[in-house]
Amino acid sequence: MIQKVEANTMKEYWTSFASLLGVLAFCQSLLQVIFPPELRFACLKFFNRIFHLFSSYCYFDITEIDGVNTNELYNAVQLYLSSFVSINGSRLSLTRALNSSAITFGLSNNDCIVDSFNGVTVLWEHVVTQRQAQTFSWRPLPEEKRGFTLRIKKRDKSLILDSYLDYIMERANEIRRKNQDRLLYTNSRGGSLDSRGYPWESVPFKHPSTFDTLAMDPVKKQKIMDDLRDFANGQSFYQRTGRAWKRGYLLYGPPGTGKSSMIAAMANYLSYDIYDLELTEVHNNSELRKLLMKTSSKSIIVIEDIDCSINLTNRKKNNNNPGARNYYDPEMRRGSGSVSGEDGGNSITLSGLLNFTDGLWSCCGSERIFVFTTNHIERLDPALLRSGRMDMHIYMSYCSYPALKILLKNYLGYEESDLDDNVLKELAEVVDSAEMTPADISEVLIKNRRYKQKAVSKLLEALKTRAERNVKSGSLREKNSDDVEDEEQEKRALESPKEGSEFEEPCKNEEEDEEKMK
Repeated sequence: MIQKVEANTMKEYWTSFASLLGVLAFCQSLLQVIFPPELRFACLKFFNRIFHLFSSYCYFDITEIDGVNTNELYNAVQLYLSSFVSINGSRLSLTRALNSSAITFGLSNNDCIVDSFNGVTVLWEHVVTQRQAQTFSWRPLPEEKRGFTLRIKKRDKSLILDSYLDYIMERANEIRRKNQDRLLYTNSRGGSLDSRGYPWESVPFKHPSTFDTLAMDPVKKQKIMDDLRDFANGQSFYQRTGRAWKRGYLLYGPPGTGKSSMIAAMANYLSYDIYDLELTEVHNNSELRKLLMKTSSKSIIVIEDIDCSINLTNRKKNNNNPGARNYYDPEMRRGSGSVSGEDGGNSITLSGLLNFTDGLWSCCGSERIFVFTTNHIERLDPALLRSGRMDMHIYMSYCSYPALKILLKNYLGYEESDLDDNVLKELAEVVDSAEMTPADISEVLIKNRRYKQKAVSKLLEALKTRAERNVKSGSLREKNSDDVEDEEQEKRALESPKEGSEFEEPCKNEEEDEEKMK
């Protein structure tokens, strides 16, 4: 009897439940008839506005894909949050970008993190949802729809939109440059373009040279480092003074004195890419400008051995009037292969190179450094040497005693206290008169690096031999490096060569040699 009562009760229960579902379905159908989707959407929108009207927060969505293009702000926010999410986050995602040597932390799906900026607290949420089925598209979209939602208080809206987002973009660029491997670029042979229409070819830049290992007088080295640091941090200064954010350096001196190592140390110190410009592969001034436009900011543009690349020597005399020299004569600015360009040679002019380094086209980018190297500064036209084109002249001299101590530390691990005082005294006395380059001294130390004491004795012997030979041949320099630098500072001030000046002799000798060859 009891079982029969329970069965009737369950039957009545399911009957009532089915009736309720029917009523709900009928009500839903009735509501759909009475309230069409457009009206329901309007009501929902109205209630949302009422909610936001009384809410103290406002929200901003930053989606990964804006239409068909990638949203750069999304990538910037992702990089920015990765700088501190590894400490504050509980569930993280790990990524490693192309050409990057570091692993990047990121927010997991639908996770939140709190940030503060100028005393203002904001909330970031990484929103990930499934994308609806796509129709035909030329560019298939990801299955997931990703984006960031920024929640801020309404009273902080102006501060966040004006400063915070710009700050995020700057920090993201710094993190990207720090994590990304530096690249060494060279212009394509014959000005050809790659598949992307890019005139530069690149390889990873792995040069280990730093200012710590650079064999140079520490005082002079620190001066260069301070100048580089002031340049990298001087955006507001250059904007306030109305100058293009660029700087030029001239590295000159005998071969083997470390000019290329200096460039690598500069790039590693600032974390800049290097563009090694081969002028002999550039056909004309227009192509030179296009190469400049395709360089990125925060980079070092290098022209090595500028006196050997093309003929940019001192201006020639006018054939009609040997005593007069016109700077604006195109013939005086013409490159070595500029004979109508019919033979396929380049026709880069001095005017084109000057515009490349200090003209309007040099302002197309920002935070760029131009570095020129030469073994014979006297062959360069004074127009190239003036401030604004080559702002800082750096003489790479023969190895001095402070530089020698750096080499002994690099190759042998010797500090000054590890060597005998008599040996140090002999090295200090003979190194200047030996006039050996850091490359020559390094080779002696490399050959004997397994036996440190032998390496020092061999080096001392080589220095004494070179010093004695210099004295016998009478080739010892009469001027020290300070005198040479003072002399070059005077050359920098020359806007144009004067008749009878020291710049005139090299040109005269070159013209005489050309006449003899004819």
